[in-house]
Amino acid sequence: MKHISYIDDLNEWKASFSFFHPIKVRFSETDAFGHLNNTVPFVYFEEARIEFLRHIGLMDRWLSETSEAIPVVADLQCHFLQQVYFAERLQIGVKVHEIGNSSVDLHYIGQKEDGTIAFTGRGIMVQISKQTGKGIPWSDEMRSILKGSSES
Repeated sequence: MKHISYIDDLNEWKASFSFFHPIKVRFSETDAFGHLNNTVPFVYFEEARIEFLRHIGLMDRWLSETSEAIPVVADLQCHFLQQVYFAERLQIGVKVHEIGNSSVDLHYIGQKEDGTIAFTGRGIMVQISKQTGKGIPWSDEMRSILKGSSES
């Protein structure tokens, strides 16, 4: 496997995920060669990220009519390790890697049913103001929720 800058020890990194969202590859997500199109893991990351944020209770806060804040993705990358095909079942893992002032570095793993890694990813999500577009620092409670979600 090639070196991926955000992973020091692959086995340790893989074992640190505790939240997973199931995905079944749809025919429309494959390309003319029969394998998963290279843009689709980003859609899977989004779906799993939303479910993760719901699971830890932050998504409902942002969706509240009274919320001044919304989450936006500032950076997202993916490393492809093996091909994925139509109808395969994947588990997309999401975890908090590092918490900034108003940002959080999230890591992703796409695993096949046999546990092998098909792709990995990471990205920065920032909590911003709906009005100004500027970052809103995490409250102590939100920081605690994010920190707690990464402890298994």
